[in-house]
Amino acid sequence: MSTPITEHADIPVNERKPFLAYSALALNVPGRPVPLELRVSFPATGTKLPILLFSHGHGGTNFLASLHGYGPLVDFFAAHGFAVIQPSHLDAPEYGLREEDLPDRPLFWRDRATDMHYILDHLSEIESAVPGLAGRLDHDKIVTVGHSLGGVTVTSLMGMQVLDPEDARKKDVSDSRITAGVALAPLGIADEFQGAIAKSNYPMTQWINFDNMTGKTLVVSGDEDLNPMFSDRLSYRWDAYTLSPGTNKTLLTFFGARHMLGGISGYDAVETDGEDPFLVATLRALTWAYLWSALYPEDSAWADGVAALEGASHPLGKVETKK
Repeated sequence: MSTPITEHADIPVNERKPFLAYSALALNVPGRPVPLELRVSFPATGTKLPILLFSHGHGGTNFLASLHGYGPLVDFFAAHGFAVIQPSHLDAPEYGLREEDLPDRPLFWRDRATDMHYILDHLSEIESAVPGLAGRLDHDKIVTVGHSLGGVTVTSLMGMQVLDPEDARKKDVSDSRITAGVALAPLGIADEFQGAIAKSNYPMTQWINFDNMTGKTLVVSGDEDLNPMFSDRLSYRWDAYTLSPGTNKTLLTFFGARHMLGGISGYDAVETDGEDPFLVATLRALTWAYLWSALYPEDSAWADGVAALEGASHPLGKVETKK
């Protein structure tokens, strides 16, 4: 008999409700080589909806690294109360810009953060343009989630800086309007750089610095997520937790998980390593709980979620918080 796939595993969450998705809303941003395209997913009913900015990864598939990906997470967040705004960043493969002679190619790490700034600067315009959404967003309750390079978007918005001595641009691309972030398997400091490919193609990874990353952040990683092109340390993926200041940092480590964390980038995605629907269900429920309690401190969702994780007969992971 096959095992049924559950929505949120053993982690308590609020009631699932119907949600709507509008795609794609295109914003013409001055100086941007292509319009900023957005997918907006939001509960079908309710007002004062908290806003979640979602940043996709830099994967090699044609469409998962864009507003079309990460359905297992985005759909869940929308069904459980968030209005999710999901842009396609400039590195989305469908745009064909990764090999163009443009600043910061192929990662466009800085443009990812400025995409989010632009979205927040134009929330009222976005809200009015999406049918059924006008007047329903809470502009004071904003969080962000991203995976892999999207995790760099999150850490950048939380205060991580790229201290490239040859880059004269402002180093700080953080945004104080964002209450909390979840960085899923983000890049760390490439202090044991392994390959010439990484050195030549991703030079920004040499200059990542977490000294000013003061924003409230949950870092999520698998303890088998090792990419020797960047580092031979397993701890590389949780540098954003280990090396950032303050007591408002939490690390959620999943045992046996690799970079795709069980399959978060898409439903039955071919690029998934170590597919595990139960892990995906647990991850999205816990990240939802973290963000919900960050926005609504009186709600015990995060404490309840951690208790459920740690109280399981065979816990999938562990949680630690800086003291």
